[in-house]
Amino acid sequence: MRISEIYDGERPVFSFEFFPPKTAEGAGKLLATVADLKDALAPDFVSVTCGAGGSTRDRTLECVTGIQGNLGITAMAHLTCAEVSADDIRENMQLLLANGVENLLALRGDPPADGRRMVTVQDGFAHASDLVEFLEDNYDVDIGGACYPEGHIESSGLDEDLQWTRHKIDRGARFLITQLFFDNAHYFGFVERARSAGIDVPIVPGIMPITNRVQVERFTAMCGASLPEELAERLARCGDDAAKCMATGIEHAILQCRALLEGGAPGVHFYTLNKSHATRTVLAAV
Repeated sequence: MRISEIYDGERPVFSFEFFPPKTAEGAGKLLATVADLKDALAPDFVSVTCGAGGSTRDRTLECVTGIQGNLGITAMAHLTCAEVSADDIRENMQLLLANGVENLLALRGDPPADGRRMVTVQDGFAHASDLVEFLEDNYDVDIGGACYPEGHIESSGLDEDLQWTRHKIDRGARFLITQLFFDNAHYFGFVERARSAGIDVPIVPGIMPITNRVQVERFTAMCGASLPEELAERLARCGDDAAKCMATGIEHAILQCRALLEGGAPGVHFYTLNKSHATRTVLAAV
């Protein structure tokens, strides 16, 4: 089923994101985790990320096709275009379509981890919107895009960020999933700006239940998201108590999700970090 069709407004849509493990053994464990979530929570769809430059392409394909073919869950593959050519994307698409995958999240991808400046290769793509346009022009697929409630870290401001978001929609993206955020005011503010700009596709909040204080501080520093002062203080008081930190993060995510759905969000996309406990707990309480 095409993901854009799932967001029909009749009920909240719940979905989970995973990253591909590095080993075949890890991939097997991931499928077991997803199977467990399927039985307990019946997700509407699952997405699997892709490493920079398509570095985990084979493992992403293995996980996506296993989830969709073996578990019967609609699966979406992340497709990144940073420093790859159109031929690379064609090769990826051939493999995905041959395995029945028709839902894609089109992303630029992260800059190189070694600090090098990102370079657009010949016959490549400078922006996610370029990839969206390429996919829309050449394939019969359902395309989603990312959006940034607090603005993309490389944008000069919220207005410029919104222009790029609108560009993705104009090129063919049919739904948007937000980067993680921890203050719902950022999400609702973004939705209001987007609707005023004529963006009428589903805008799905991406929620990451906090399970590790150091980890979430690293993530927010990398992507430009912020922690509300009250939440940051509560996490600091947890110190090295991992159980207390997880309980604090789960409680915050539950309150976030309840308020988002009450405020009209079409559903919630959970960044699971390949762990099911926090997501299960949050969704059971929403």
